[in-house]
Amino acid sequence: MDKHEFAICVDNHGYEVSLEMRKLYEIIVDADAEKHNQIRVIDESGEDYLYPATLFDRITLPPHVMERVFHAQT
Repeated sequence: MDKHEFAICVDNHGYEVSLEMRKLYEIIVDADAEKHNQIRVIDESGEDYLYPATLFDRITLPPHVMERVFHAQT
């Protein structure tokens, strides 16, 4: 399995339609975005978009949880 990263939304002010508070989001690695203090996540639309990195806290999931989250059916 490829390395997947996740973050939890801790502030959705100004992005209430696109982001849910306390929800887990998959991160799409984007080095250019990180240089500008942004983070690329797959949001409620199912597409990946850039958001201010301050809206999220990155988290590390245990391997067995990561596997279940990544393969969960929507």
